[in-house]
Amino acid sequence: MYHRLTMFAAVLLIGTAAFQFSNPASGQSEGGWITLLDSGKMGDWDEVGKANWTMQDGALTADKLLEGKDPAYLVSKDTYKDFQIRAEFWVSDDANSGIFIRCEQPKKIDGKTAYEVNIYDHRPDPSYGTGAIVDVGKVDPMPKAGGKWNTYEITAQGPHFVVLLNGQKTVDAQDSKHASGAIALQYGSGVVKFRKVQIKPL
Repeated sequence: MYHRLTMFAAVLLIGTAAFQFSNPASGQSEGGWITLLDSGKMGDWDEVGKANWTMQDGALTADKLLEGKDPAYLVSKDTYKDFQIRAEFWVSDDANSGIFIRCEQPKKIDGKTAYEVNIYDHRPDPSYGTGAIVDVGKVDPMPKAGGKWNTYEITAQGPHFVVLLNGQKTVDAQDSKHASGAIALQYGSGVVKFRKVQIKPL
């Protein structure tokens, strides 16, 4: 009887360990990817400025500013140095949005204290429009993101930046102004939706 109880306890212990090993920490997925938002949850962000962010049909959506005329941002709680980002987004043709990375001043987001991976099909200077990193990596020709779901893959490793939009490389550039910081999702105008944002520290 004692032997059987010992065997049962051992099996139970092994099963518990296997369960713990196979269930990663909250927000973390296979391969080291951390899910910041997905179709089921908005995630935990700080707000800079105010837009009407809400979960609609499996996507975090905004279509107007609630305060002032300056863009609004959702800013990550954590800071990152070297990383990869995967982000799925949809914007209207007239939208102005972007993903800001290495934001050194997370309570005041702008292009002087962070890098902006732009989403802006109608930018007056298209060389830094959709697919570009503003003032760092130009794009030519500028792709169009409006009216469809898109995927950004952004890699920042030291001074080296690579951006892929829907699998096509749009930026491969070097810059060393900002070494680390938060990431931020921008709402400027139009309709902006994010249905998945993941980050993988390198």
